[in-house]
Amino acid sequence: MSVLVLILILTVVNVSIRVVPTFFVGKLELPENFVAFLNYIPIAALGVLVFPGILTAVETPTQGLLAGVFAAALGILRVSLFFIVVLSVAFVYVLMLLP
Repeated sequence: MSVLVLILILTVVNVSIRVVPTFFVGKLELPENFVAFLNYIPIAALGVLVFPGILTAVETPTQGLLAGVFAAALGILRVSLFFIVVLSVAFVYVLMLLP
């Protein structure tokens, strides 16, 4: 099978999986509890993607874990996202300077 045919087949499958449900979901009336559940999926997916990066982006996983806790604490205190990122990077830099 040539590469071009494989790419075309994968494109058709991918587009059909993404586009076809949009025509049917708009007509469905979903229960309120299910809609609330769906609203939490992006947060959970983001956590799954970010957590391994926190542990592997620095020299030791402990530094990454401490930086994650620091960033979470800033988030709980309702600090702006820009300052959470800048202060967390500074926090990791200070951690890396310590012996």
